[in-house]
Amino acid sequence: MARSDDAAQPSLLVRIQSGDTAAVMEAYEQHVGSLYRYVRLRVVQAELAEDIVSEVFVTLLDCVGQPCAPKQHLRGWLFKIARTQLYEHGNARLTLAWDALEDWMPTLIETNPEHTLGDVIDRQRLQHALQMLNSDHREVLLLRFGHQFSLQETADALDKTVSSVKSIQFRALQNLRQIMKPDEAGVAADNPEEDQQPQKGGALWNSRS
Repeated sequence: MARSDDAAQPSLLVRIQSGDTAAVMEAYEQHVGSLYRYVRLRVVQAELAEDIVSEVFVTLLDCVGQPCAPKQHLRGWLFKIARTQLYEHGNARLTLAWDALEDWMPTLIETNPEHTLGDVIDRQRLQHALQMLNSDHREVLLLRFGHQFSLQETADALDKTVSSVKSIQFRALQNLRQIMKPDEAGVAADNPEEDQQPQKGGALWNSRS
């Protein structure tokens, strides 16, 4: 069976590795929104967040066709560069700017009171619960459930091993359950040995492109 035109096209990652600078604009269009939301959670000024995201793609452009180009996961590489830029700007800690965090909160669904934490959650309570988690726990949850990252992408972005990410996610979900009211903490802590993919609509919150 003949492949579709899209399937026959080389991936953005391969094109970037091979020196195709036009692929950077496509990568920008695909990832700028999620990168901005990620950075915005750490900085108070929207302008600074925009500058940092711009620096990420300047770095990507500089690495096109070079040894510093992403090797396996483009998205994880972009987020890793964003974290590096945040460190350089003195915003290493995940401070959760509250106005930016609003974009992560799901819309409350009033038609079904039986929804669990994965479907319905009070915004203020989730904000409070996230703030009580340590920085590593918050960041893994944001990447895994906010950005729908795989375990490998999360490991790439945080410069950790997959095993470490599994362990952090397991503990983070356990701690979040303890903070939330027992009757509403309907998120089962993931088995640290399984690569369970967060599903849109069933995660802690929904990410928007």
